[in-house]
Amino acid sequence: MAPTQVLLDETSPYRSRRVIVEYDTRTTAAYLLDPRGQVRVPVWLANHEIAPETSDASGLYEGRAPLMPAAHTKHPQGRAPFDPATLRAVWFEEGDGVALLDEEGLLAVIPGWAEADRGLPGYSRDAIGRSAYAWALDDVAAQLWPRVVHAEAYWSWRCAPGAWRSVQRSVFNHLRTLGPAGHYWDVSDGYDPLIRVSERPPTPTRPYTILSTVGMCGQRMPTLDRYMADTSAYARIELALATTAPAHLAARIFRWLGTFPWRAVTWFGPGHSVKWLDNGEDSPLRGNHTAVLLVSDPGVLAGPPPPDLSGLTFHGDPVNWLWVIPITRPEHLFAKEHDAETLIAKLAAEGRSWILG
Repeated sequence: MAPTQVLLDETSPYRSRRVIVEYDTRTTAAYLLDPRGQVRVPVWLANHEIAPETSDASGLYEGRAPLMPAAHTKHPQGRAPFDPATLRAVWFEEGDGVALLDEEGLLAVIPGWAEADRGLPGYSRDAIGRSAYAWALDDVAAQLWPRVVHAEAYWSWRCAPGAWRSVQRSVFNHLRTLGPAGHYWDVSDGYDPLIRVSERPPTPTRPYTILSTVGMCGQRMPTLDRYMADTSAYARIELALATTAPAHLAARIFRWLGTFPWRAVTWFGPGHSVKWLDNGEDSPLRGNHTAVLLVSDPGVLAGPPPPDLSGLTFHGDPVNWLWVIPITRPEHLFAKEHDAETLIAKLAAEGRSWILG
């Protein structure tokens, strides 16, 4: 087997995905890896020798790229190797997909909906039709190119001075209706996505604290385009928690919850339940809770009417506010067996408050 040369190796800004482009003198292929180094999506990029009539795809998912069959490559006689100096990766805003470019333009795209286990490889410029190794990029280039342009513009904006402050300012201005701000915590340790937590202490008319994330809406959540064609209505969120517990203790829940969608490559929506991550930091808050329920309208539960946080938009998308309701293991299992709406109705019938304390 020929020695393998790594032409490109880059990790996503959220550190949840990694793309590697490898050349072994016969073929060049790209691999999208998860944080454990396991190949999630492979995509063939080119043959560098005469293509066979058939080939075995099994090695592609193990990091050994086979030759593309002649019927599925634009260069059945093989093409010249790529120049690693011209290769670059452009990560999608969500961090779950990546585009590869060279001096000729768009070389390949591994979108967030690609999944090796389901037989959905990435798209390659040299591919013809659909095979287990790659799907033709020509068929979807017109649809995917705007995503690549947007991604480049997004990361250029993120690197610009004042980009984070514009996110912060938008959310802070929107939270003014909750009263004066209290403490302000960093819960992202300085890594993307940058997330802060703002405290709005009790007021004469509100006997509880509201904690809110600041910055989640600054980037769209991953994987949504697996489930819906138009993701704009659900792509951006902020989280809120109402509590009578000490604010500095309650705020610790956001250290894992605030960055979770991008680190775990998933999305949060109304009615979603999320298993509580094991860590000692928020054990005083956790108690016997094993998960959290995310609710868009907590007013159906017991307690005073919640504040209306609707109306915020960012980069043209509405921002959804999801309230965090800690739940026990039996309640979490109930939600999985039935659905979130049924669980919420059950909690309301039991007099459960939407205010933690």
